[in-house]
Amino acid sequence: MVNTLWLVRKLGDFSSDLVNEERDVVVLLQDAVLRFPTKKGWFLCKEDAQARGVKFPEGSAKSYEEIAELIIQAKKVVVW
Repeated sequence: MVNTLWLVRKLGDFSSDLVNEERDVVVLLQDAVLRFPTKKGWFLCKEDAQARGVKFPEGSAKSYEEIAELIIQAKKVVVW
């Protein structure tokens, strides 16, 4: 189960210090995909990354469908 799901649209406005639990998940959306996730539990939105020509390793991206499932599973969702 996901404790807090962080949906981040712009990294400049987001502090990674807010993510402090093992079961937190961060998904970078829109222009935030331009900065690759380097931490455990951080993912790119697959479709947003592809639209911007961002290359990403296998397993580091979540599709819209997978993100929707995470929203359902999460105790709390925060859009940043």
